[in-house]
Amino acid sequence: MEKFNISGKSIQPGSPCYIIAEMSANHGQSFETALEVVHAAKQAGADAIKLQTYTPDTITIDSRRPEFLIGKGTLWEGQNLYELYGEAYTPWEWQPKLKEEAEKLGMDCFSTPFDDTAVDFLEGMNVPAHKIASFELVDTELLKKVAATGKPVIMSTGMATLAEIDEAVRTLREARCTQLALLKCTSAYPSLPEDMNLRTIRHLAEAFHVPVGLSDHTLGIAVPVVAVALGACIIEKHLTLRRSDGGPDAAFSLEPAEFQALVDAVRVAEKALGKVNYEMSDKEQASRVFRRSLFVVKDMKVGEEFTRENVRSIRPGHGLPVKELDRVLGRKAITNLERGTPLSEKHIG
Repeated sequence: MEKFNISGKSIQPGSPCYIIAEMSANHGQSFETALEVVHAAKQAGADAIKLQTYTPDTITIDSRRPEFLIGKGTLWEGQNLYELYGEAYTPWEWQPKLKEEAEKLGMDCFSTPFDDTAVDFLEGMNVPAHKIASFELVDTELLKKVAATGKPVIMSTGMATLAEIDEAVRTLREARCTQLALLKCTSAYPSLPEDMNLRTIRHLAEAFHVPVGLSDHTLGIAVPVVAVALGACIIEKHLTLRRSDGGPDAAFSLEPAEFQALVDAVRVAEKALGKVNYEMSDKEQASRVFRRSLFVVKDMKVGEEFTRENVRSIRPGHGLPVKELDRVLGRKAITNLERGTPLSEKHIG
């Protein structure tokens, strides 16, 4: 697997999972709220805050034709695309200030560009990486533009066939992208756990030899934690101050305490994964005494025969190993034995 890093942070199997807080539209068109989201991301333990860089005019046109109305099956059903993006976009003049604030707090800040002008704008900000959204995976011109920056690229793969992902990866490579990570993504808002198919994470890693993570739109934190257990190196999740504030993305975003719970759970999962290991820990070594072993369970006289009535496998583990029982049965005691005596070789004739 090729090396991938952002701002000197290694992002690969065995390294701490890189956790991205996606702001998206959760600023509600308030710069002060956007700053609060940045601070909330830091407090919750995120490694990066991610923005989106577009305007309604760079992503669509203002049209009332049926093609530009959002159909059934989403949170935005019936809305006009231009109006939705007007509500959701992050003003460009905020973005350098938000990046500066994030960096003061020790976080990375980068964005998803949606056209050439956005890439140029973000390069002017000197972002440390670029993100490709699932919907833009088929935009080969944008992919080439992003790859030409020489920055690390994280690309979501929602809705894409394996052939489309392969084409997008080849487009980036041919345009000299040298650092690439892919995110398994289900582009449904919110997504159902049964639609996530997280085993795809390992397949993507094996197919493209790059770090793979998860862009998650499910409700709650269980799915990202499972993804980490399956090898995800990056987790991207939407963050809002309060779902009750509303907005285009609020329904599938985590509140700060929930996001912190996600980070904490991921860090516990990483510790638990460890490595292939059959050695005992110090605490396990101490617990061995509670294994079963052979004990005398009735008073015995010298010369008395060992039987299943006077010798049993019980806890604790001070006596002979249980596997010695057949060898012991039928032999005789060479001394008087009190009930509760751990059986040893010195008792057996």
